[in-house]
Amino acid sequence: MSKAKDAPHLEHDDDEVEASRAPLMDHLIELRTRLIRIVAAIIIGFIVCFIFAENIYNVLLVPFQDAAERVRGDDLQLELIFTAPLEFFFAKVKLALFGGIILAIPVLAYEVYAFVAPGLYKNEKGAFAPFLIGAPALFAAGAALVYFFVLPFVMRFALQQEQTANDVGPSIQLLTRVSDYLDLVTTLILAFGISFQLPILLMLLGMAGIVSSRQLVGFWKFALVGIFGFAAFVTPPDPISQIILGSVLMSLYGFSILAVKLVEPKG
Repeated sequence: MSKAKDAPHLEHDDDEVEASRAPLMDHLIELRTRLIRIVAAIIIGFIVCFIFAENIYNVLLVPFQDAAERVRGDDLQLELIFTAPLEFFFAKVKLALFGGIILAIPVLAYEVYAFVAPGLYKNEKGAFAPFLIGAPALFAAGAALVYFFVLPFVMRFALQQEQTANDVGPSIQLLTRVSDYLDLVTTLILAFGISFQLPILLMLLGMAGIVSSRQLVGFWKFALVGIFGFAAFVTPPDPISQIILGSVLMSLYGFSILAVKLVEPKG
């Protein structure tokens, strides 16, 4: 008798399990589809960048060339070397992969938004959408700062360490490997591009009510230590790029306080 009474409850539980399983499978299928699109965008970007890898590398060399002309003069041309047979080839592969990921950022941002948008309210969608434009724009601003200011400054400083032959000592000249220069460029672009997301992150936390502008103002001393520690960790081991990144991040922190004040819940 009890088994007969329990049977409808068991059937009801099974129906609930099946009902919850179906949406879960739909979400997993949608997630797989969007991941495939993101990977396809990266692959397409990689192919395009690999075709033009040598041209892209030459463009990245412009700040180095300008620094060499200023320090050495026009009589000495810039030369880079590679010390392994396939070093330059793998440098171009790495450059193409890095470029492919950068080109795929808009696709990545759209796919993430399209995946989470059905679970957001209308006002949340309107608040979330501007950040999809702001995040790539801030990354591009960080990369531009590296290309037009940080790299020329760092390379001028490096070239100024050269020594011409004289009575005191022999000639000491900077001979940069192609892979080392590429590592420097990509590391700086990633460090500055990701760091420039600080206003976006703090504004989202402010909109959620997790932090307030008043808290950020009171936290500035700890932020100063944390920011310069972060700058020392993510940049190459040279004090110039670390100081520049730390100073820029502190400026962004100040801008973020004003931005959070505008978007934080009023109460």
